[in-house]
Amino acid sequence: MSNEISPDPENILEQLRQGRILVVGRRRNGLILFKRRHAEFAGPGAIVGGIFDDVEDVLPIGNLMLTVPEDSEQRQHAYKTRRQWILQTRQITSQPDPEERAREIIERFEMWFSAEITERIPDDAFALLIGVLPSTVSQVRQSRHL
Repeated sequence: MSNEISPDPENILEQLRQGRILVVGRRRNGLILFKRRHAEFAGPGAIVGGIFDDVEDVLPIGNLMLTVPEDSEQRQHAYKTRRQWILQTRQITSQPDPEERAREIIERFEMWFSAEITERIPDDAFALLIGVLPSTVSQVRQSRHL
């Protein structure tokens, strides 16, 4: 029996709402977790779910693979990895200029994934990750294509 979870957003959302603990696969993939007033990104190796993730929606990024952690050591490592992803996002949000935050999150996602995958991520998802308006993300995207 495989410990992989279906990458279907509805299935993921159901698993997380049940309090299930999952780990994002190690390849280039991730999950944007939409919470009540913000969003968080969990990249490769990060844990999601449990009591910490009260989510309203999810957005799989890349070829998402989620697994059930095999033991407490794997869970502990995955928590540390999740913390690193949160700290990377916090670095971006520490920028006082909203346009610079938008530019930086787009550039990081292009580096972590690809320009093609990044282009498919909605403006409002990036906006909720970094605390800017969706129109700011849209404006930055448009200026980058000029």
